[in-house]
Amino acid sequence: MMKYIIIAVIILLALIILGFLFRKKHYAEIERLEQLKLQIQNKPILEELTKVKQLNMNGQTEEMFERWRNIWTEVMDVHIPKIDASMFDAEDAIERFKFGKASSIESEIETRIEKVDQQMNEILIELEDLIGSEEKNRSEMELMKDQYRQARKNLLAHQHSYGAAAAPLEKKLESFTPLFNEYDKLTSEGNYLKAREIVMGLVEESKRVFALIDDIPPLLSDVQSRIPSYINELRNGQREMEDQSYYLNHLELGSQLNGMEEELVVLKQNIIDLNTEEPKMKVEEMKEKIDSFYELLEREVEAKHYVDKHKVEVANQLEVVSRDTRDMSDECAVVQLSYKIAESDAAIPKSCLDKMEELHKRFDLLESRLNEDQSAYSNLAEELIDIREDLLKVDQIQRNFTDSLKSLRIDEHEARAKLETLKRTLQETDRMLHKANMPGIPEEMDVRLEEAEEHLFITMQGLQEVPLNMKLVDNYLVKAEKCVDEVEEKAKEMVENVRLIERIIQYGNRFRKTNPQMNAKLMEAEESFRQLRYSKALEEAATAVESFEPGSMKRIEVLAKDEAWHT
Repeated sequence: MMKYIIIAVIILLALIILGFLFRKKHYAEIERLEQLKLQIQNKPILEELTKVKQLNMNGQTEEMFERWRNIWTEVMDVHIPKIDASMFDAEDAIERFKFGKASSIESEIETRIEKVDQQMNEILIELEDLIGSEEKNRSEMELMKDQYRQARKNLLAHQHSYGAAAAPLEKKLESFTPLFNEYDKLTSEGNYLKAREIVMGLVEESKRVFALIDDIPPLLSDVQSRIPSYINELRNGQREMEDQSYYLNHLELGSQLNGMEEELVVLKQNIIDLNTEEPKMKVEEMKEKIDSFYELLEREVEAKHYVDKHKVEVANQLEVVSRDTRDMSDECAVVQLSYKIAESDAAIPKSCLDKMEELHKRFDLLESRLNEDQSAYSNLAEELIDIREDLLKVDQIQRNFTDSLKSLRIDEHEARAKLETLKRTLQETDRMLHKANMPGIPEEMDVRLEEAEEHLFITMQGLQEVPLNMKLVDNYLVKAEKCVDEVEEKAKEMVENVRLIERIIQYGNRFRKTNPQMNAKLMEAEESFRQLRYSKALEEAATAVESFEPGSMKRIEVLAKDEAWHT
């Protein structure tokens, strides 16, 4: 029984705690709703309505003001008290632990607050539009009227700059007056929003008209005087240059300038009709085109100067390079009697001669065109430049080829001298081997000597061929040099090994009587030495003395080197 009582008490305590937690949650919700209500009450509706009173309280403004004030009064006098009463009912339900009823009341309160808040926000937006419209209207109209007066002043003071466009511009400005009057009327009647529509339309139109006031004078100046002046100047320049034998037909200046003059008539009418967008674009295009015409004429002048300055020089170069090319061809024919030349190289003289013949024809044609006065100097200059560049290329090719022919003789002399040096080196190597104190020359070394002699013989045979193939001789010579160097190196190594073996055996002779083991090893080394197996003899002798006295080989090698240096 006691157990059930304890469980009941625990459940009761849990329900009480849970109830207090729900109460706390609902009171927090009531506090949140109270803050939302205060935010509505604190919205600056009355302050903004006070600003409206400073405007003309007529017509549209008065109607809107009365509507806004009625809504605000209804909110403060009806909706807010109802919200307060609902909050009181919700608090009472919370105190009585009727949380479901409290939740329902709280939901109704939030819905009512949201509806009222939306009404207040709409009023604030409308107030901002009205008051903002009045402020914007006033500032924009003041600025526009100042610009309007300045535009009329400029138009009257500089009427000659506007030409036939002055009258339509004056009409455009006069069309502003009734709109100004309409704006003043709507403002005095308190119809600020309708006045705003007038202002916005005036702003857009004024931008276009005031831009015309600024753009038309310079445009007319370009169309009526500046560009026609450039056109006349270009025509005069063209005539003067043609009198000086310039050929300018390829530029088609006359037809293009005529077309520009026809287009100027159309552009002028467009400007008078107050259509300036296309004229502005076309005028810039014409200026760029005129600049290009000046550049083309200047290019012709520069081209003539280049042709006059370099024509004789190129003619002289043609003769010099032609002569050098013929000499190179003759020299090649002579050299080919003595030396073999690769087919690609042998074709160079003919290729250069053919190219020179072509360049002579091109230069003759250029002179003919120059005398006929029927070719643009710019084209002639380009052709002269191309001829000059091709001439330099041919000259460089024939110079390089001539140098290569001369180098053949030099290479031959160097090859013969190198061959004699290698012969002497091989002879000295052979003498060194025979003079050395050794029982004989190993067969391997004899083979190497014979191989070296064979390479020298092949090289000598190559040098005796007619015509002489220097590339082949150079290959022979490289192989011969490598073989002779290897023989010389191996021979020196062999002589040094023999000298070292003798020194080791002399050193070991002191210990032979007392050390039979060393004596036996030295006898093996001596036997290998007599069999001309010098590398094996060195290894055996060195092992014998080193095993008996470690480190002795280093001392013996030093002594052997000293002896070799003194000899």
